[in-house]
Amino acid sequence: MGYCGALVSVLVTLPPQRSSEENPPLTFATLPEPEENPPVNFTKRRKPVSEREQGARLRADARRNREQVLAAARDVFLEQGPDAPLDEIARRAGVGIGTLYRRFPDRDSLVRDLMADNMRRGLDEMRAAVAEEPDAWHALVRFVRRMVELRAGSLGPVLSDRIRADPALGASRDELVGLVEATVEQARADGTLREGIGMGDISLLIVMIGRPPHGLAELTSRWQPARYLEIMLDGLAATNTRPLPGRAITATELRELFRMMKG
Repeated sequence: MGYCGALVSVLVTLPPQRSSEENPPLTFATLPEPEENPPVNFTKRRKPVSEREQGARLRADARRNREQVLAAARDVFLEQGPDAPLDEIARRAGVGIGTLYRRFPDRDSLVRDLMADNMRRGLDEMRAAVAEEPDAWHALVRFVRRMVELRAGSLGPVLSDRIRADPALGASRDELVGLVEATVEQARADGTLREGIGMGDISLLIVMIGRPPHGLAELTSRWQPARYLEIMLDGLAATNTRPLPGRAITATELRELFRMMKG
C-alpha cells in the first residue's frame, strides 16, 4: 500500500466528529470571587487599666468596705454593747478581720468614726428636712422618723464609755442640736407642737424608741419601733392640750449631758 492508501485507511478508521451540542463544554464548581477587602479578624485586646483608673477602683472598694463595716458595727454595738467582738462586726460586714483593722486600727478608732458618721447622718437629715418640708412641724416629724429608722439616736448612750473628746465631733453635735432646737421653737410658735415640749424631750424619745429593750429576747424579736413612733408623734401634736407633768429638758441641759458623756 502506498502512502496515499495508508492515509486513506487512517482517515476512514477515525471516529466521526461530534457536534458541540454532543460535547457540551466542561463545567467547574463556581468559586466565589475574592472580596476586595476581606475582613481581618484579630483577637480583641482589653484596654489596659491606667494607674488612675486602678486607683479609683481601689478607693471605691475601700469606701464600700468602710461603709459595710460601719453599718455592721452600728447593729452589733446596739445589740451587744461597746465590748462586742470585732470578729462579729467583720463577719456581718462580709469582710476579713484584716480588712477591718486596716481601716480601723483599734476599737476606739472604730467608735470615733462610727459616731462621726452617725452625726453626719443626723445633720444631713435635719438639713434636708428643713429645706424640703413646708413647715417646722413636718420637718420635725420627718427628722424624728428618720432618726428612729436609722437608730442613730441610740448609739451615743451605748458607746458613751468609749467616746473620747473630739472637737470636730463636738462641733457637728452642737450644730445639730442648734438646728433641732430652732425647729422645735418654730413649730411651737406656729402652734403645731404641743405646749411644754422641749428639744431635750425630742432627743430622749428618739433614743428610747430607737433602742429595743435588752434582756427580753422574745419581745425584742417582735419590736416594732414604727408603732411606738406614731404613738409618740401623736402625743407631740398641738391637738393634745392636757398639761404635761414635770418640765422639758432644754438644749443647754442636753449639751451638758453630752459633755458628761465625753463627746
